[in-house]
Formats: sequence, structure tokens, C-alpha cells
Amino acid sequence: MQIKPIHDENDYRDALRRIEGLMGAEPGTPEGDLLDVWVTLVEAYERKMYPMDLPDPVEAIKFHLEQTGKSPKDLQPMIGRMNRVYEVLARKRPLTLAMIRKLHGELGIPAESLIRETCIPQHHHP
Repeated sequence: MQIKPIHDENDYRDALRRIEGLMGAEPGTPEGDLLDVWVTLVEAYERKMYPMDLPDPVEAIKFHLEQTGKSPKDLQPMIGRMNRVYEVLARKRPLTLAMIRKLHGELGIPAESLIRETCIPQHHHP
């Protein structure tokens, strides 16, 4: 399989299909590395073409919780202990690739929303 830049919508859809097919890949394997590369390509294309199109990962997770009547506690199997869940929801901790895989696989949150950059608030110290 050839890795190439994403130039248009057809390339973009193809890249999302490739990511979808690799979502079960283990980190540190050739497939896991390939997933990281495709995610990076998609993120770059989305930043350029759709800067406001998809929600960021935190908004996608909160929307899913709201739509399904679940609570942050239900995220523990995918994210970790409650303090970590709250750090993610407060945008103080970014999602890891393992968290993204679990959230996508177990809750069906679209991968293309989960791989977007989270808006982490900047802390200014006097």
C-alpha cells in the first residue's frame, strides 16, 4: 500500500477508510505505525480544508454522553480512572491513540472527530 498526501475529497475518504480498517492495530506494530501516519495526514488535511467542520474530541464525547444518557463514569473503561476522565473532559489531558481506539470501537464515536486536535486552554502564570 502506498502512502501519499491527501489532495482532494477522494483521497480524504480513502484515508478515512484506511484509518477505519486499522483501528484495531496495536501500538508499536507496523499496522499501528501506519495508523499514526494516516491519522497525521488526515489531521493536516482537515485543518486546511475544514477548520470548523467537525467537533473537537471533547465535544464529540460530551455529545455522545448526552445522546445516550451516559455519564462520565461510563468512560472509565475507555479512558481510565475518574480523575483522568475529568482531565480529558476539561481539556487538561489529550486523548491517547489507545483511548481513541476504545472510544471509537466501544461507543462508536466517529474516528474523524476523535482524531482532531483538542483545544487545550493556555494557562498564563504571572
